[in-house]
Amino acid sequence: MPKNQTTVPDNTAVRVALWRALHVEVDAPPHVIEDEIGFRLAAPDAGWRSRPDLDPRFTSYFRAAIVARARFIEDLVVDQTSHGVGQYVILGAGLDTFAQRRPDLASRLRIFEIDQPATQTWKRQRLIDLGFGIPDWLGLVPVDFESGQSWLEQLPPAGFDAARRAVVASTGVSMYLTKEAVAASLRQISGLAAGSTLAMTFLLPMELVDPELRMGLQMSEKGARAAGTPFLSFFSPPEMLALARETGFRNVRHVSAPELAERYFAGRSDGFRPLSGEEMLVATV
Repeated sequence: MPKNQTTVPDNTAVRVALWRALHVEVDAPPHVIEDEIGFRLAAPDAGWRSRPDLDPRFTSYFRAAIVARARFIEDLVVDQTSHGVGQYVILGAGLDTFAQRRPDLASRLRIFEIDQPATQTWKRQRLIDLGFGIPDWLGLVPVDFESGQSWLEQLPPAGFDAARRAVVASTGVSMYLTKEAVAASLRQISGLAAGSTLAMTFLLPMELVDPELRMGLQMSEKGARAAGTPFLSFFSPPEMLALARETGFRNVRHVSAPELAERYFAGRSDGFRPLSGEEMLVATV
């Protein structure tokens, strides 16, 4: 997880929430996902739209990737819930708003949002201030990653049933971890109940990134390094699939940016779509 969090979510979590809000504000319908609650949580300053990292013209590919991965995971949760899965774990939850946007579905699950203690304290208060509250089926699970605290060990006290299947989502996290730490996390998740499913994003090595995206990704990497949260790991799709198999997953699948573009952006005439850069692993225990 990104370090150096104090009393608010890190800049990346806020940026993701604002990109999702921008999608509804500046991109033509049909919208891949509609999420304006994250904007309300973030409550940015009046001049937030003038920030270079939020310029609609230069960040459309990143914005498309963010809304595509969110929609894909939401569709996965819907599908798994229809097959009897009743637990949903969100690693590095940040300003995730699934529980607030989809209470009809979320209330049928036991949801566990895992993040740094300061972030969870902040989010809990924001949800209360905005009138959403903290329903019984939503657990905000604080984990101090910097001290080596295990997120998996914090789940049972929060109500997680290790004997039942779960969906685990991890987006925008793996690049901040060493490859050894990614492997360790995969081993933990592969030890969950048979039939559990993981959806995790990973960054491609720069030579595999779509040329149109490389400059923006290089700038993001530079900014992350300057903020003390450097990108530490990159995986080719075969490398990621092999690692998932080696760490205990039974079925593994690579979901590419072109696949997401075909699924959620087909027929658009504005060029709004995700490009190859951040890809997704879907793996089943």
